[in-house]
Amino acid sequence: MNRRHGLTLRARLLLTAGLSAALLALALAAPAAAEFGMKEFDLQFTKKDGSLATQAGSHPYEMTTDFLLNYTGEFFIEEEEGEVFVFGEGNPDGEGKNLRIDQPVGLIGDPTAVPTCTSADFFDLGEGEPQPSCPAASAVGVMAANVLSPFAFYSSAVYSLEPPPGVAARIGFVVLSVPVIADIGLNDEQPYNVVVSVVNEPLPLKIFGSTVTLWGTPTDPVHDPLRGDCLATGLEAGGSAFLEPAYTSVGECPTNSEERPFLTLPSTCEEPLSTHWRMDSWQEPGKWVEGSLLTHDNAEPPNPQGFSGCKKLGFSPEFETEPTTNQAETGSGLEFHLHFDDEGLTNPDGLSESPTKKVVVTLPEGITINPSVGEGLGVCTPADLERETLHSEPGEGCPNSSKIGTLHAETPIVNEGVDGAVFLAQQDDPRTAEPGAENPFDSLIALYFVLKNENLGALVKLPVKVEPDPTTGRLVTTLDRVPQIPISDFDLHLREGQRAPLVTPATCGTYTTEAKMYPWSDPTNPRTVTSTFEITKGKDGGACPPGGLPPFNPRFEAGSVNNNAGSFSPFNMRLIREDGEQDMTKFSAILPPGELGSLAGVDKCPDSAIAAARAKTGSEEAASPSCPANSLIGHTLAGAGVGGALTYVKGYTYLGGPYHGDPLSVISITPALAGPFDAGTVVVRLALTLNPKTAEVEVDGAASDPIPHILKGIVLKVRDLRVYVDRPNFTLNPTSCDESSAKATLFGSYLNVFEPADDVPVGLSTRYQAANCLNLGFKPRLALSLRGGTRRGGHPGLEAIYTPRPGDANLKGLVVRLPRSAFLDQAHIRTICTRVQFAADNCPKAAQYGYIKAWTPLLDEPLQGPVWLRSSNHKLPDLVFDLRGLVDVEVATRLDSVGGGIRAKVEGAPDAPISKVILNMQGGRKGLIVNSRDLCRRPARASARFDGHNGRRLSGRSLMRAQCAKRTAKHAHRGKQARLARQSIVD
Repeated sequence: MNRRHGLTLRARLLLTAGLSAALLALALAAPAAAEFGMKEFDLQFTKKDGSLATQAGSHPYEMTTDFLLNYTGEFFIEEEEGEVFVFGEGNPDGEGKNLRIDQPVGLIGDPTAVPTCTSADFFDLGEGEPQPSCPAASAVGVMAANVLSPFAFYSSAVYSLEPPPGVAARIGFVVLSVPVIADIGLNDEQPYNVVVSVVNEPLPLKIFGSTVTLWGTPTDPVHDPLRGDCLATGLEAGGSAFLEPAYTSVGECPTNSEERPFLTLPSTCEEPLSTHWRMDSWQEPGKWVEGSLLTHDNAEPPNPQGFSGCKKLGFSPEFETEPTTNQAETGSGLEFHLHFDDEGLTNPDGLSESPTKKVVVTLPEGITINPSVGEGLGVCTPADLERETLHSEPGEGCPNSSKIGTLHAETPIVNEGVDGAVFLAQQDDPRTAEPGAENPFDSLIALYFVLKNENLGALVKLPVKVEPDPTTGRLVTTLDRVPQIPISDFDLHLREGQRAPLVTPATCGTYTTEAKMYPWSDPTNPRTVTSTFEITKGKDGGACPPGGLPPFNPRFEAGSVNNNAGSFSPFNMRLIREDGEQDMTKFSAILPPGELGSLAGVDKCPDSAIAAARAKTGSEEAASPSCPANSLIGHTLAGAGVGGALTYVKGYTYLGGPYHGDPLSVISITPALAGPFDAGTVVVRLALTLNPKTAEVEVDGAASDPIPHILKGIVLKVRDLRVYVDRPNFTLNPTSCDESSAKATLFGSYLNVFEPADDVPVGLSTRYQAANCLNLGFKPRLALSLRGGTRRGGHPGLEAIYTPRPGDANLKGLVVRLPRSAFLDQAHIRTICTRVQFAADNCPKAAQYGYIKAWTPLLDEPLQGPVWLRSSNHKLPDLVFDLRGLVDVEVATRLDSVGGGIRAKVEGAPDAPISKVILNMQGGRKGLIVNSRDLCRRPARASARFDGHNGRRLSGRSLMRAQCAKRTAKHAHRGKQARLARQSIVD
């Protein structure tokens, strides 16, 4: 656009003389017939020679904004002998009320470049053609308003005004004695560009359009002739489709101030930038019209001005970061400081450095999220974030419970900093189909940076992505699309204390944080900068562990809630480790002898339900448990985190079927709900078996799942693990009051928590003892009978039926001496099972000499199996009862001969309740017993001694019933007496 020449004195006088009448006529004009809006709009940055300023990050000579409203009427210009005349009449199609211009993204204005004019001076207008009493040094440009016609201009100086609270910067000018003010601030949403707003434009002004020129460096002496009062105000005229005024100087107005740029061009060269405008009219307030740069109604396709030369811009970020403590494995906050030196921003001939577009900070491995942070932590939902306004009080938007840190930013273009807060964003809900419904990244963890300064009217909300490595827990934090505002210093502080959000590394040493900084000028070429810190102390400020190996001194607790012998009682176990110790990786456990679970009537959770639980969110599992209710046997409580305030998560334990070769399993299902986090459902399956010799319940750590170490990138730091087996009438106490123990083997992680090969076991035990054993009765019955082979030399079969009383103490030992008429026929020992064969479940068939069946109130089905002769360390082989079923039990019976008769001795029988046992030994050619006389000639008696686990002993003799032929009445009477004697043991 070419500069227009000014009107001749004659033309100026003609226009001035008719000014009052023209304004009055415009004020009384009929409503406009055409539609209110922009006819033309343009914004350009130029250099001193008038060419376009396209160097990114440079300081232009001028920035000129032109607009012309739609109007009705006809105007034309005539020039005669060097004089210009404007003829015609018409009106703008509405009077502008509010105007907002969104400047190109990245355009920077520095209100500190010049002193400001006070409101009192600005509104103190002089006589004649009144102008403000502002100092010349506060002038930042010139403007000309189109009044009377599209071709007539009223010129005025533009001043930088003292902004009121809530406004970052303000400029003003006077048109026909009417002050006009434009406020300059930051857009309150992405892309956070500069916005110029004229609110409630004075109604008397019927303006066709205007041209506003702001100087890139207002204090440059080149502007002295048109600065402030040195600009001649009044009417000018010109003639073209798009007009420029001709400004007239009446003197020189130097400032003697340091030259400091007022404008800096954007630092991005990716694409042309646009300027957007929107406005409404006094005639139809609230009915907005809008458009963008160079969207003409009759022009060719627009060609917006773009910028180039971005690679010339510097970018030299510096940063430091460190935890708020130098102690190992301790809850910690974080201090993060970012600094930029940008000398080119304040040098009129220099180039500013590029602002930061994107920051990716990777904390060193070992710094992880602290699970302790979850307890009591809240979240900021999108609706909460929406309520975060410039004037909202703390808690009115994002809840105070979601705040985990503070922010502070300083920029060289304003004289005060901007403070803010760090809020935890709402976690993604996978059931929500709408992308970004909970947070912009649909992620487990996200943050919001909210910075505000009421005095400046600045509000910035930025989402931050946090990605914990699913294997190591290493944290990568990404902040993208940072506003193109020059920042000199940026500080972030994450809170410390018991609920600190981070955990320091577990070992001492030097750690490095890496930051990749992406400039707006070259967003594909990041700069990598690093910062180091040291961990120099161990737990509680003590010495660092030698060799980097944390200690491992866990504690183990276990016991019944009620230790009354033979009673049902919940049974609890607890594993504890301290901060600074190795992580718990897996464990085995052995319950006290006689501490058993009643599985009768208890369902087993099927594998399909276990798989379904693994796929659920924690809230889904909590609302609808996957396993059948009748398989529930207890619950768990896991405390995770560091310091004195752990986050506890409740889980549930269910009875399961075989697992990794063991007959039973316990399935721990934990909805991982900790504070605002839902990390899914954690399923840990523990293999469960029964020691076949001692009937001790064992958790088989080798076949069980490990203790979870990391969950969705959150290193759990499990410190307190509690198991409560509290199903009613499920866990039965022993009937022995001998002192015993519950045992556990807990593995520590050694140096590498991710490598199970270096795990180190620690044996643990805790004392256990039942009480009130002598309150239990003990009076079992044993019935013995022989089948077939009653004559001398015959080989009868043997049936033994053992029946205890319900609620009595369990059998510990049994010694049975058969009558002297019964001998062991060693010639009938076909073969025996070796111990190796027995252990391999590969006994030869010929080594079986009987069959046994046992019922227990703890199981729905009886245990049963063969009776073997197995090699032993004694003269004779042992008789082994090989009971099979839901669990397996092995009872060895020692055979020997005392006083010429067979003696069978059971020692150390499991402290387990029995309802009934039936033993059948083979007879005939397979029988081991041979008669030394005819069994039917006179009764034979066996002696027995019973030892209870409660210390009681019972002994007596029992008549052995034989299958004899029909006898006389006298013999029948004797037989009746014998049967009566056989039914019980006499003390």
